[in-house]
Amino acid sequence: MLLEDVRNSAFDIGDLNQLKLDLNSTQPVDVGEYITQLPKQDRAIAFRLLNKHQAIDVFEYLPAEVQEEIINSLHDVQVAQIIEAMSPDERAELFDELPAGVVKRLLQELSPEERQATATILGYAEGTAGRVMTTEYVRLRDGLTVGEALSKIRRQDEDKETIYYAYVTDDNRTLMSVVSLRQLLFTFPEVLITDIASTRVIKVRTEMPQEEVAQIMKRYDLIAVPVVDREERLVGIVTIDDVVDILEEEATEDIQKLAGVSGGDEQPFSSPLVTLRKRLPWLFGVMLLYIGASSAIAPFQETIKMVPVLAVIMPLFSNTGGTVGIQTLTVTIRGLGVGELTPQDTFKILRKELQAGLGTAVALGLTMIMLSLIWAPPQERWVSLVAGTVMATNTLVAVTLGTLLPMGLKRLKLDPALVSGPLVTTMLDAIGFVIFLTLISTALHIFHLKA
Repeated sequence: MLLEDVRNSAFDIGDLNQLKLDLNSTQPVDVGEYITQLPKQDRAIAFRLLNKHQAIDVFEYLPAEVQEEIINSLHDVQVAQIIEAMSPDERAELFDELPAGVVKRLLQELSPEERQATATILGYAEGTAGRVMTTEYVRLRDGLTVGEALSKIRRQDEDKETIYYAYVTDDNRTLMSVVSLRQLLFTFPEVLITDIASTRVIKVRTEMPQEEVAQIMKRYDLIAVPVVDREERLVGIVTIDDVVDILEEEATEDIQKLAGVSGGDEQPFSSPLVTLRKRLPWLFGVMLLYIGASSAIAPFQETIKMVPVLAVIMPLFSNTGGTVGIQTLTVTIRGLGVGELTPQDTFKILRKELQAGLGTAVALGLTMIMLSLIWAPPQERWVSLVAGTVMATNTLVAVTLGTLLPMGLKRLKLDPALVSGPLVTTMLDAIGFVIFLTLISTALHIFHLKA
């Protein structure tokens, strides 16, 4: 990271030469973070202080909105050099965020090879292996010797994304086997690569969802996985750095959706308008849901008037039941997200959650009884038994909903994170309030208990 005094004096005229030295001798990822945190009007100035190679490396670490700012501030020649040097997958990710007119202009500036590579990636649906792969990989022709393979790698593959794996194909680019750099280095030059390469290739298809790709790479401890089309032709690879980004993106999306943030892709430094657009729809939706919960309470106003202690007890149902539901929901969604759970595990995980939920229900029910006894006047202490029973019941309902709702969405091939925390909380509020107040009303009007 840059020193704090350099940050503070960054744009003093006398410090620009020193800043230039610091920026060009610092790791690109740290320079990218530094430029991102600068005021908007200073970012382009700092970027212009970078030498050509540092600028190319730093550019890939900038957020999309900062990349767009930099592009608009540079001359076409400088932009073309940076875009040309980017890896195809990073370039495609950038183009996703830029206006169509800008993308068209930048594509025209690319060499034919890079233009084709970028167009190939952009041709696949977002969130798939084809969209996150890179076309920069080491390909070896079937029939080469180890010595010929190493010679080919030295001559032609210096700029490839990774050289740890080399993929053996036939003349039609059909993937046949894979060989590691370790195997090539420790095998005699005259040995044919087909004699040492493995035909048990773990591969993914272009249309596979990116989170499934990440799970496969995690399961088999791969640093890269080949991507093939429907004809089994090798079209690219997904590398470990892509998987780290995928896992971060998916985790961020799930967490934000769970909290009711639309889209699940809000950034910490997003503009206030973006924040409003992401959050306000869910807040209005939650208000509508709570209108339903409030409407469920409305018919019991006379009951609440007759038993005032209910106003003290009812918030506990809301907070506690909702928390139990969100806890179960979070664990279930996380398990589905990382591949530890599948819809086939529904009854197994539900049984486990109900067993744990039973213990939780007893503990929370007894606690509710004791609190109700403390708060209720002597003539209303019978309410504590109803409160404890409903608390225990609502707890079991919470763990059931927190398990079955995301599992059901996954079975329907929908995103389990669509079941947000506010949605579950509101459902549990309505269920708990209706059961509680119905039982209280029944006790008052049928059993003529005193209030």
